[in-house]
Amino acid sequence: MLFDLVKSMNNLFWGYLLIFLLAGTGIYYTFILKFVQVRRFFDSIKKAIGGASIGEEAGDKGMNSFQSLTTAIAAQVGTGNLAGAATAIVSGGPGAIFWMWITAFFGMSTVFAEAVLAQMFKKEVNGKMRGGPAFYIQEGIKNKKLAKFLASFFSISIIIALGFVGNMVQANSIGNAFKESFDVNPIIIGVIVAILAGLIFKGGVKSIASFTEKVIPIMSVLYIVGALIILFKNPQGTMEAFKLIFVCAFSPKAAAGGVLGVTVKQAVRYGVARGLFSNEAGMGSTPHAHAIAKVKHPCDQGLVAMFGVFFDTFVILTLTSLVIIANTPLGGGGLIGIALTQQAFIASLGSVGGVFIAVSLFFFAFSTIVGWYFFGEANIRFLFGSDKATNVYTAIVLICIVIGTGIEVSVVWEVADFFNGLMIFPNLIAILLMSKLVKEKLKDYED
Repeated sequence: MLFDLVKSMNNLFWGYLLIFLLAGTGIYYTFILKFVQVRRFFDSIKKAIGGASIGEEAGDKGMNSFQSLTTAIAAQVGTGNLAGAATAIVSGGPGAIFWMWITAFFGMSTVFAEAVLAQMFKKEVNGKMRGGPAFYIQEGIKNKKLAKFLASFFSISIIIALGFVGNMVQANSIGNAFKESFDVNPIIIGVIVAILAGLIFKGGVKSIASFTEKVIPIMSVLYIVGALIILFKNPQGTMEAFKLIFVCAFSPKAAAGGVLGVTVKQAVRYGVARGLFSNEAGMGSTPHAHAIAKVKHPCDQGLVAMFGVFFDTFVILTLTSLVIIANTPLGGGGLIGIALTQQAFIASLGSVGGVFIAVSLFFFAFSTIVGWYFFGEANIRFLFGSDKATNVYTAIVLICIVIGTGIEVSVVWEVADFFNGLMIFPNLIAILLMSKLVKEKLKDYED
């Protein structure tokens, strides 16, 4: 009964409301910032990659810009890119990927605004630099009663959405992947993941930054190389996959007949939902990482944030999607989630493909657990400000990781969608109300 209610709310959120709100916000910012994601695209790449420096120690006062980017990408590049892409293709057809691209393009301007505001309103909490939507909502919205309510609502929502339920999603996918490839009990994997995560959590910002700056570049390059090998092995299938993405975005039945049985509405719904879960633009999560970057101007980090969305969706998620569409039957052949992604890689690389995905997913999802923990922790500090509350939060997250490995995947995804939807509303209200500030900051930067 409760699960049916959650599904109904998700249909409302992701079938109507959030599609218009997220797309509308992205389109609005794209125009008022004069297509900043196009005009400043090469600046974005230059600042993101050119500023790469590994080994600098982060601390209570913040991270360098590259560490903030890798922490944000750690959160973005997770199950949304592997399991989420497969879920979108099965539920919304290949056309869902097109709508993921559209969401990401406009989302690049949205995430620019989020990062700029996060930089503008960051503050020290008990000697630790913190920032994010709760901070810019409370300080930036003039109506203080509304600001306090929205900031608290956002903080509670993100703690549940990412820290608790979201990390159950990540653990669930890791557990399923290892069960498929190595026949290991998912709960055992959950315990191992919880122990490893706990060690990183204990080290705070220093450990999180050190972990993400090293792991994210390595795992990304390895995954890109593996996916490209598969696509070049089957050039005809790759071209057909591209064709299906575009045709199915507007006419699923024309491309696939009765095999898929999906509509344009479903393609849009699952493309936007899974696209957001992947790149997180407008969700209000990655600003927590960008807030504590040590940069000269807020727009410096805004440009870096744009690259994170581009890399997540147009590189990693696109490669996964093409491999799946080119190497598995339309409709998934009865498979869904990470099992379908593994099957696509196995179809081309044999048993090595399944192991490759299991290992890739472990690092992708584990890094997301680390990133999402950090985002939730920033909001625990916003609400309570004490180390005692943070310790309780850490313990609950670790328990959720273990529990998540043994839960039915469809249930976990639906609950995650629901709480992701809740946390978006206060964030979008804030960044729309403060659009003038973002526009002024960009003008100042460009002048």
